[in-house]
Amino acid sequence: MSQFPIIAVTGATGHLGRHVVQALLDKGVPAGNIVALVRDPARASEFAAQGVQVRQADYAQPESLSAALAGVERVLLISGTDMQNRVEQHRNVIGAAKDAGVKLIAYTSILNADTTAMLLAADHQATEAALRESGVPYTLLRNGWYVENYTGNLAQTLPHGVLVGAGGSGQLTPAPRRDYAEAAATVLTEGGHDNATYELGGDTPVTLAQLADEISRQTGQPYAYVNQSVPEYTATLTGLGLPAGAAAMFADSDAGIARGELSTASGDLRRLIGRPTTPLPDAVAASLPR
Repeated sequence: MSQFPIIAVTGATGHLGRHVVQALLDKGVPAGNIVALVRDPARASEFAAQGVQVRQADYAQPESLSAALAGVERVLLISGTDMQNRVEQHRNVIGAAKDAGVKLIAYTSILNADTTAMLLAADHQATEAALRESGVPYTLLRNGWYVENYTGNLAQTLPHGVLVGAGGSGQLTPAPRRDYAEAAATVLTEGGHDNATYELGGDTPVTLAQLADEISRQTGQPYAYVNQSVPEYTATLTGLGLPAGAAAMFADSDAGIARGELSTASGDLRRLIGRPTTPLPDAVAASLPR
């Protein structure tokens, strides 16, 4: 008999979900106790080969969620990417989890969700409210920015030599996805996290200029931060082909950086993972394109 519950991870083939599944395995959770919920099981063949249960599930299809969550005791709800419908989709997962008798729902929210003025936070605030109203024990994992938000597109931005944004001299506390994934794995495998809220971020605050300088140092190429006003940055993003709504959302998030809303000194992330968060130089080095 395993000491671990049956744990489901939504979006398991996504950037964060893959790290969470690996973190669970690293913690000694038997592969058969992990349920990878994915829209396309064909993309999860590596999990299946390890013995992880792979089940088809789609946030937008409640009937698929009911079957996928059968027998699951704890679930990580990774926030969806459909910006038009994700609150409804999150409610679908929460409702299916409640019907399935799930004992804990952990949710990847956004840092300082209850106080930030960022437009991006609205869906997270609504989802947090839905969790509280559900009656199912929950854990709010309020994730800060990922280092990979800036290193993941370097193949496109590095040749231009600039990181453009609207964050001014505001500080943020980014950490790599792996750190956030380890925190989620801790909550999913341990007791004592019912109805808890964690403000998660790296140990060391940095500005976007400092982040750009570190990338330049490691790549050996000129790379500097160029600050724009929110309207200017919105126009820059639309000029690069982003839809107007997405461009406005990204620019508004940078305004949140300028206000300090993506920074935390809580120490919650280091406590959950049982070590200091990954230093920025190490995080940048690990995520640079190869």
